[in-house]
Amino acid sequence: MDIFQKCFDFKRAEEIKAVGLYPYFHPIEENEGPVVHIEGRRFLMAGSNNYLGLTADPRVKEAAIKSIEKYGTGCSGSRYLTGTLDMHNELEFRLAKFLNQEAVLLFSTGFQSALGVISTLVQRGDYVISDKENHSSIMNGCLLAKGGMAEFKRFKHSDFADLENVLKHLPENTGKLVVTDGVFSVTGEIVNLPELIRISHKYGAKVMVDDAHSVGVIGNGGRGTASHFNCNQEIDLILGTFSKTFASLGGFVAGPERVINYIKHHSHALIFSASPTPPSVAAALEALNILEKEPQLVDKLQSNVKYLRKKFVEHGFKIEENESAIIPIIVGDVDKALTTWRYLFDHGIYVNAFVPPGVPPNMSMMRTSFMATHTKEHLDEILEGFIEIGKELDYIYK
Repeated sequence: MDIFQKCFDFKRAEEIKAVGLYPYFHPIEENEGPVVHIEGRRFLMAGSNNYLGLTADPRVKEAAIKSIEKYGTGCSGSRYLTGTLDMHNELEFRLAKFLNQEAVLLFSTGFQSALGVISTLVQRGDYVISDKENHSSIMNGCLLAKGGMAEFKRFKHSDFADLENVLKHLPENTGKLVVTDGVFSVTGEIVNLPELIRISHKYGAKVMVDDAHSVGVIGNGGRGTASHFNCNQEIDLILGTFSKTFASLGGFVAGPERVINYIKHHSHALIFSASPTPPSVAAALEALNILEKEPQLVDKLQSNVKYLRKKFVEHGFKIEENESAIIPIIVGDVDKALTTWRYLFDHGIYVNAFVPPGVPPNMSMMRTSFMATHTKEHLDEILEGFIEIGKELDYIYK
């Protein structure tokens, strides 16, 4: 069979576009943080991971502009060769200090961080063990390690009895790495990190937590999941990204200096990729400056999320209680999800529609997420839109 045949057979996107319900790839023309412009219209953004609203902060934009004036637009080489700037080293040093870790290593994207770390540390004869609902980057990192002859195991989502059952059947004298999201990116659920660490360390496994949706959101001053649970001394590695709280693009891993040094000299994802660009690094550095100087931004974000969760529950929506900035609104089947998305879009509210196979059948949802820079008026307008369509489609449960 022609390898391209499946491409020509795929018609689902065109079918949804034809009825005006296609919720993806809508280009944003202007971005002011909580307000964006699409197709010449104003929208309230309720689906971005720009948790502190810093992508539109004048200080962050100015830092990126100045970096281009000094360094140019790119590094034209990998970190291993000609692509390391003094700014890369500064961000690594500052971020390690912020996270209370010995060292940090930057990658060009968050996705690449997971690929590069897992496939480098977990080698032939080692085991990587992943929560079944971890982010795709982690799953692909595990599969890449498996391709290098490592063993890949999964445990049921947040089921620590199942995790223990997996670990206790592995050979004692083998390397083991347990990987989890800190905040799960679809549901916003926060992992029970102390229990996961306790069980993993009991069987000699190291633990890596992906804090992509945690840093700047939970923990002391936004320092992430380990800080949230006061277990900074017990966590082995922290994975992260700059594409959310840090208003930029790139990723990192934080942990013991000798481990970071090994990854630095062995990770193909690092050695054979161009390094993070000057404006990306400068933007992340300035965002870190702001986060350190203005921890009240994290408090404002938490206040916004707490307010909205309370209001959603009062109006009969089924909402999980936690402190992440992600609030999934379960609407049921695919048709209801796409109709909800279209209604909100027509009323100037932009959210993310999650449908199967990205979620289980009849669990289609609007995956909403919020910012420190949303005003109460913004939040009330978003809430009202959901109430109106929720009543119309009958998925308000109260």
